Amino acid sequence: MPDVHALLSASSSKQWLHCPPSVRLQEGFPNESSVYAEEGTFAHEVCEYKVRKYLHERVKRPQSEEFYTEEIDQITDVYAEFVISIIEQMKRNGIEPLVLVEERVDYSHIAPSGFGTADMLIIGKDDDGKGLLHICDFKTGQGVFVDADHNSQMMLYALGGLAAYGYIYEIEIVRMSIIQPRLDNISTFECSREELEAWGESIKPIAKLAFEGKGEQHPGEWCRFCRAKPVCRACADEALALCREEFLDLDTGAFSEGNETEESDLTAPYQADIDTPVFKQPGLIPLTELAAILPTLNRISSWIESVFAYVSAEAINHAVPVPGYKVVEGRSKRIFTDPKAVVDVAVQNGYTDLYKQQLISLTEFEKMMGKKRFAELLGEYVAKPPGKLALVPENDPRPPVDLGSAPDQEFAVLAEQEE
Repeated sequence: MPDVHALLSASSSKQWLHCPPSVRLQEGFPNESSVYAEEGTFAHEVCEYKVRKYLHERVKRPQSEEFYTEEIDQITDVYAEFVISIIEQMKRNGIEPLVLVEERVDYSHIAPSGFGTADMLIIGKDDDGKGLLHICDFKTGQGVFVDADHNSQMMLYALGGLAAYGYIYEIEIVRMSIIQPRLDNISTFECSREELEAWGESIKPIAKLAFEGKGEQHPGEWCRFCRAKPVCRACADEALALCREEFLDLDTGAFSEGNETEESDLTAPYQADIDTPVFKQPGLIPLTELAAILPTLNRISSWIESVFAYVSAEAINHAVPVPGYKVVEGRSKRIFTDPKAVVDVAVQNGYTDLYKQQLISLTEFEKMMGKKRFAELLGEYVAKPPGKLALVPENDPRPPVDLGSAPDQEFAVLAEQEE
């Protein structure tokens, strides 16, 4: 997989479309990898391998002792099966589609020096015989739900695909799909070629501002992966403003300016409500108000985490002194430096019970037997328990859980674990 990224990358387009100066502001900050990014890179390599194998290409299976797990095998299967189903459907529509895996696309006619790598481009015809460009993108994340509806990353990939192949094929429809198996999310958005190209023209001025580092800073949820967020004045101003708006009465003078002192719960005179027949607790916030400030809390929490991570990295990695803080060593666990030597010494001294036996995974059974035979022999013993419950915004497309019909024992288990 290519590891070169454009300044105006498609994956960061939501950021630079909303906050044009951000791409230049973060240039001085290292683009550090994480274990999640490394796992995602490996999972994409597995996806590529499975699709190319289906296409009868000679390809070597990716290897990783750290990341190759049963779950990775399962979620990449979801992606491969979805992509293959699109190709097979186009074949049934009477055309051999053009299939491009990990295809670099150029959209520099829209965003200066803009390019990216699309996981999959498929060009053929839809069920009505219209020319179709289908873009597919695999997401390993399980923290943020990604929707394909007017997704700028996907639309930029599609514009790059049209620029490269639109003059060869009579493409009328553009379809974009995001496959995010860990959240059971397969989201598809469709638009006409004209609609897509009009959107591309509309963002040209913003892209030009972003490339030049001009425009106004606009903090928002798109700041999530901005490397400049910890030191961004706009983010800090917004976070502090949100605190003033939502928590004015936390402490005396917590957000006071100059010598002014704000009235707080400690200094405000208490006036009993003797006209209301129902007893109230004026010190408690009702759930409706808490729900209204949840988005605010998420934004403030994200900013606080990024600031602490940035300052910690400066102190730990670059020995920058931080007044009032110090760097210490955390708790460490003992490890074997040479497992093979450990086994040899233990066996030589009469210790033989060194390994634990474990049943092979469900996926390994299925691969060993084949899906049909597996279903015949072991299908009745397979169950898919409900996923962990989570509170998400209303615009999340997943259906709500009927908590009234949930068995009591599901929650009893959680209670036992918390004790």
